Amino acid sequence: MKKVITYGTYDLLHAGHINLLRRAKELGDYLIVVLSTDEFNWDEKQKKCYFSYDERKKLLEAIRYVDLVIPENNWEQKVSDVQEYHVDTFVMGNDWEGKFDFLKDYCDVVYLPRTEGISTTKIKQDLGLMGKQKGE
Repeated sequence: MKKVITYGTYDLLHAGHINLLRRAKELGDYLIVVLSTDEFNWDEKQKKCYFSYDERKKLLEAIRYVDLVIPENNWEQKVSDVQEYHVDTFVMGNDWEGKFDFLKDYCDVVYLPRTEGISTTKIKQDLGLMGKQKGE
């Protein structure tokens, strides 16, 4: 069985997220989504999510392409996740191009093109949901 892993916040789930998950699943048989916890988003990314971790996890688990959702607690866990889950392919959007090439020692690394014209940031801006972030 070929296992694929991807990481993200997946807040305000949208068509771009679904496209990424579908294309990631096409690269293997089993898709693991590592979902950023609320604490990790706030402490490390300075992002406040609209939906809680538990709500975002339930949404991801309902998507047919997703086989397993696990928490992302820190930046450093990627190597141990790849090893623990015997991952064959690591997938991220191409806005992260080159940032995870260090994982090529452990698995294939693929950067997929983003869906044009949509992002969680754009949705939040359009809806006036861009409240204060950490440090503001």
